[in-house]
Amino acid sequence: MNTHINLETPSPRVEFWAGARDQVPILLGVIPFGLIFGALAISVGVPPLAVQGFSLFVFAGSAQFIAVGLIGEMAPAIVVVTAIFVVNLRHALYSASMSPHFAPLHMRWKLSLSWLLTDEAFATASNRYHQGSTASAHWYTLGTGLTLWTAWQISTALGIWLGGGIPASFPLAFALPLTFIALLIPTLVDRPTVFAAVSAGLVAVLLSSLPLKMGLLIGAVVGIGAGVWMDRRSANVER
Repeated sequence: MNTHINLETPSPRVEFWAGARDQVPILLGVIPFGLIFGALAISVGVPPLAVQGFSLFVFAGSAQFIAVGLIGEMAPAIVVVTAIFVVNLRHALYSASMSPHFAPLHMRWKLSLSWLLTDEAFATASNRYHQGSTASAHWYTLGTGLTLWTAWQISTALGIWLGGGIPASFPLAFALPLTFIALLIPTLVDRPTVFAAVSAGLVAVLLSSLPLKMGLLIGAVVGIGAGVWMDRRSANVER
Protein backbone atom coordinates (compact mmCIF):
# COMPACT_ATOMS: atom_id res chain seq x y z
CA MET A 1 0.00 0.00 0.00
CA ASN A 2 1.40 3.37 -0.94
CA THR A 3 2.32 5.90 1.72
CA HIS A 4 -0.45 8.47 2.12
CA ILE A 5 0.68 11.90 0.93
CA ASN A 6 -1.29 14.71 2.57
CA LEU A 7 -0.08 17.57 0.40
CA GLU A 8 -2.28 18.42 -2.57
CA THR A 9 0.84 18.87 -4.72
CA PRO A 10 3.68 17.04 -2.96
CA SER A 11 7.21 18.37 -3.33
CA PRO A 12 9.83 16.30 -5.17
CA ARG A 13 11.52 15.50 -1.85
CA VAL A 14 8.28 14.24 -0.29
CA GLU A 15 7.52 12.15 -3.37
CA PHE A 16 11.02 10.63 -3.51
CA TRP A 17 11.09 9.52 0.12
CA ALA A 18 7.50 8.27 -0.05
CA GLY A 19 8.48 6.07 -2.99
CA ALA A 20 11.56 4.83 -1.16
CA ARG A 21 9.54 3.98 1.97
CA ASP A 22 6.88 2.15 -0.03
CA GLN A 23 9.55 0.00 -1.67
CA VAL A 24 11.16 -1.10 1.61
CA PRO A 25 8.67 -3.90 2.48
CA ILE A 26 9.20 -5.45 -0.96
CA LEU A 27 12.93 -5.65 -0.28
CA LEU A 28 12.25 -8.48 2.18
CA GLY A 29 11.56 -10.67 -0.85
CA VAL A 30 14.12 -9.10 -3.20
CA ILE A 31 17.27 -9.24 -1.05
CA PRO A 32 17.30 -13.06 -0.63
CA PHE A 33 17.14 -13.46 -4.42
CA GLY A 34 20.06 -11.08 -4.83
CA LEU A 35 22.07 -13.14 -2.35
CA ILE A 36 21.21 -16.35 -4.18
CA PHE A 37 22.07 -14.83 -7.55
CA GLY A 38 25.50 -13.66 -6.41
CA ALA A 39 26.35 -17.00 -4.82
CA LEU A 40 24.97 -19.04 -7.71
CA ALA A 41 26.88 -17.05 -10.33
CA ILE A 42 30.13 -17.54 -8.43
CA SER A 43 29.43 -21.28 -8.14
CA VAL A 44 29.22 -21.70 -11.94
CA GLY A 45 32.51 -19.90 -12.48
CA VAL A 46 31.48 -16.34 -13.35
CA PRO A 47 34.17 -13.88 -12.13
CA PRO A 48 33.08 -11.63 -9.22
CA LEU A 49 33.34 -8.38 -11.22
CA ALA A 50 31.24 -9.88 -14.02
CA VAL A 51 28.62 -11.02 -11.49
CA GLN A 52 28.35 -7.53 -10.05
CA GLY A 53 28.29 -6.16 -13.57
CA PHE A 54 25.22 -8.25 -14.32
CA SER A 55 23.34 -6.54 -11.51
CA LEU A 56 24.71 -3.10 -12.36
CA PHE A 57 23.95 -3.11 -16.07
CA VAL A 58 21.30 -5.80 -16.66
CA PHE A 59 19.35 -5.25 -13.44
CA ALA A 60 16.68 -7.85 -14.14
CA GLY A 61 16.50 -10.67 -11.63
CA SER A 62 14.78 -13.40 -13.63
CA ALA A 63 16.86 -12.66 -16.74
CA GLN A 64 20.04 -12.74 -14.67
CA PHE A 65 19.18 -16.15 -13.23
CA ILE A 66 18.48 -17.58 -16.68
CA ALA A 67 21.68 -16.06 -18.06
CA VAL A 68 23.74 -17.62 -15.27
CA GLY A 69 22.14 -21.01 -15.91
CA LEU A 70 23.05 -20.79 -19.59
CA ILE A 71 26.57 -19.64 -18.82
CA GLY A 72 26.94 -22.65 -16.54
CA GLU A 73 25.99 -24.80 -19.53
CA MET A 74 28.63 -23.04 -21.69
CA ALA A 75 25.98 -21.64 -24.03
CA PRO A 76 27.13 -19.17 -26.74
CA ALA A 77 26.79 -15.46 -26.02
CA ILE A 78 24.04 -15.06 -28.64
CA VAL A 79 21.89 -17.62 -26.81
CA VAL A 80 22.40 -15.83 -23.49
CA VAL A 81 21.50 -12.45 -25.00
CA THR A 82 18.44 -13.91 -26.75
CA ALA A 83 17.25 -15.49 -23.51
CA ILE A 84 17.54 -12.17 -21.68
CA PHE A 85 15.61 -10.44 -24.48
CA VAL A 86 12.76 -12.97 -24.45
CA VAL A 87 12.41 -12.99 -20.66
CA ASN A 88 12.37 -9.19 -20.53
CA LEU A 89 9.69 -8.76 -23.21
CA ARG A 90 7.18 -8.14 -20.42
CA HIS A 91 8.90 -4.81 -19.79
CA ALA A 92 7.38 -3.55 -23.03
CA LEU A 93 3.99 -3.82 -21.32
CA TYR A 94 5.26 -1.85 -18.34
CA SER A 95 6.59 0.84 -20.67
CA ALA A 96 3.29 1.06 -22.52
CA SER A 97 1.43 1.46 -19.24
CA MET A 98 3.73 4.20 -17.90
CA SER A 99 4.29 5.99 -21.22
CA PRO A 100 1.39 8.50 -20.82
CA HIS A 101 2.80 9.55 -17.44
CA PHE A 102 6.39 9.83 -18.66
CA ALA A 103 5.55 11.60 -21.95
CA PRO A 104 5.84 15.21 -20.62
CA LEU A 105 9.21 14.51 -18.97
CA HIS A 106 12.65 15.44 -20.30
CA MET A 107 14.55 12.68 -22.07
CA ARG A 108 16.99 12.24 -19.16
CA TRP A 109 14.05 11.45 -16.91
CA LYS A 110 12.58 9.00 -19.39
CA LEU A 111 15.88 7.15 -19.72
CA SER A 112 16.49 7.05 -15.97
CA LEU A 113 13.01 5.88 -15.02
CA SER A 114 12.89 3.32 -17.83
CA TRP A 115 16.18 1.84 -16.62
CA LEU A 116 14.81 1.46 -13.08
CA LEU A 117 11.37 0.14 -14.08
CA THR A 118 11.50 -3.47 -12.88
CA ASP A 119 8.61 -5.73 -11.83
CA GLU A 120 8.63 -4.60 -8.20
CA ALA A 121 9.17 -0.91 -9.01
CA PHE A 122 6.33 -0.96 -11.54
CA ALA A 123 3.96 -2.63 -9.07
CA THR A 124 4.61 0.12 -6.53
CA ALA A 125 4.95 3.17 -8.78
CA SER A 126 1.97 2.49 -11.03
CA ASN A 127 -0.40 2.81 -8.06
CA ARG A 128 0.91 6.30 -7.32
CA TYR A 129 -0.47 7.65 -10.59
CA HIS A 130 -4.01 6.89 -9.39
CA GLN A 131 -3.64 9.03 -6.25
CA GLY A 132 -3.96 12.81 -6.15
CA SER A 133 -1.72 15.21 -8.06
CA THR A 134 0.89 13.51 -10.24
CA ALA A 135 2.88 16.63 -11.14
CA SER A 136 5.90 15.34 -9.17
CA ALA A 137 5.03 11.64 -9.23
CA HIS A 138 8.13 10.88 -11.32
CA TRP A 139 10.15 11.61 -8.17
CA TYR A 140 8.12 8.91 -6.42
CA THR A 141 8.94 6.49 -9.24
CA LEU A 142 12.62 7.43 -8.94
CA GLY A 143 12.49 6.70 -5.21
CA THR A 144 11.01 3.25 -5.72
CA GLY A 145 13.40 2.27 -8.49
CA LEU A 146 16.56 3.66 -6.90
CA THR A 147 15.81 1.95 -3.59
CA LEU A 148 15.33 -1.38 -5.35
CA TRP A 149 18.47 -0.92 -7.48
CA THR A 150 20.61 -0.12 -4.44
CA ALA A 151 19.33 -3.12 -2.49
CA TRP A 152 19.95 -5.40 -5.49
CA GLN A 153 23.57 -4.24 -5.78
CA ILE A 154 24.24 -4.75 -2.07
CA SER A 155 22.58 -8.16 -1.93
CA THR A 156 24.46 -9.30 -5.06
CA ALA A 157 27.76 -8.20 -3.50
CA LEU A 158 26.95 -10.11 -0.31
CA GLY A 159 26.03 -13.15 -2.39
CA ILE A 160 29.39 -12.95 -4.19
CA TRP A 161 31.16 -12.81 -0.83
CA LEU A 162 29.17 -15.72 0.60
CA GLY A 163 29.46 -17.73 -2.61
CA GLY A 164 33.22 -17.66 -2.43
CA GLY A 165 33.10 -19.64 0.81
CA ILE A 166 30.61 -22.30 -0.32
CA PRO A 167 32.18 -25.71 -1.09
CA ALA A 168 32.11 -26.70 -4.77
CA SER A 169 30.27 -29.91 -3.83
CA PHE A 170 27.35 -27.97 -2.36
CA PRO A 171 24.33 -28.25 -4.77
CA LEU A 172 23.75 -24.50 -5.00
CA ALA A 173 22.53 -24.79 -8.60
CA PHE A 174 19.39 -26.42 -7.20
CA ALA A 175 18.50 -22.95 -5.89
CA LEU A 176 17.81 -21.84 -9.47
CA PRO A 177 14.63 -23.88 -10.10
CA LEU A 178 13.48 -23.26 -6.53
CA THR A 179 13.88 -19.53 -7.04
CA PHE A 180 11.81 -19.55 -10.23
CA ILE A 181 9.10 -21.63 -8.59
CA ALA A 182 8.93 -19.08 -5.77
CA LEU A 183 8.71 -16.24 -8.31
CA LEU A 184 6.13 -18.02 -10.46
CA ILE A 185 3.52 -19.24 -7.99
CA PRO A 186 2.33 -15.80 -6.73
CA THR A 187 1.74 -14.67 -10.34
CA LEU A 188 -0.70 -17.49 -11.18
CA VAL A 189 -3.81 -15.46 -10.46
CA ASP A 190 -5.98 -16.01 -13.55
CA ARG A 191 -6.54 -18.37 -16.48
CA PRO A 192 -4.21 -16.64 -18.98
CA THR A 193 -1.23 -16.72 -16.60
CA VAL A 194 -1.88 -20.34 -15.61
CA PHE A 195 -2.27 -21.35 -19.25
CA ALA A 196 0.92 -19.51 -20.17
CA ALA A 197 2.89 -21.16 -17.36
CA VAL A 198 1.62 -24.67 -18.11
CA SER A 199 2.22 -24.28 -21.86
CA ALA A 200 5.74 -22.95 -21.37
CA GLY A 201 6.58 -25.68 -18.85
CA LEU A 202 5.31 -28.53 -21.03
CA VAL A 203 7.13 -27.31 -24.13
CA ALA A 204 10.37 -26.75 -22.20
CA VAL A 205 10.21 -30.28 -20.75
CA LEU A 206 9.35 -31.90 -24.10
CA LEU A 207 12.22 -30.06 -25.80
CA SER A 208 14.71 -30.40 -22.94
CA SER A 209 16.96 -32.59 -25.10
CA LEU A 210 17.68 -29.73 -27.51
CA PRO A 211 21.21 -28.33 -27.28
CA LEU A 212 22.11 -25.00 -25.64
CA LYS A 213 18.88 -24.92 -23.62
CA MET A 214 16.91 -23.98 -26.75
CA GLY A 215 13.92 -25.82 -25.33
CA LEU A 216 13.78 -23.22 -22.58
CA LEU A 217 13.74 -20.35 -25.06
CA ILE A 218 11.11 -21.99 -27.26
CA GLY A 219 9.02 -22.73 -24.18
CA ALA A 220 9.18 -19.08 -23.12
CA VAL A 221 8.01 -17.88 -26.55
CA VAL A 222 5.20 -20.45 -26.63
CA GLY A 223 4.15 -19.47 -23.10
CA ILE A 224 3.95 -15.77 -24.00
CA GLY A 225 1.92 -16.55 -27.11
CA ALA A 226 -0.39 -18.91 -25.22
CA GLY A 227 -1.00 -16.34 -22.49
CA VAL A 228 -1.84 -13.59 -24.99
CA TRP A 229 -4.19 -15.93 -26.90
CA MET A 230 -6.01 -17.00 -23.74
CA ASP A 231 -6.30 -13.40 -22.53
CA ARG A 232 -7.92 -12.33 -25.82
CA ARG A 233 -10.17 -15.37 -25.83
CA SER A 234 -11.34 -14.63 -22.28
CA ALA A 235 -12.01 -10.99 -23.20
CA ASN A 236 -14.13 -12.03 -26.20
CA VAL A 237 -16.15 -14.47 -24.09
CA GLU A 238 -16.87 -11.77 -21.50
CA ARG A 239 -18.26 -9.51 -24.23
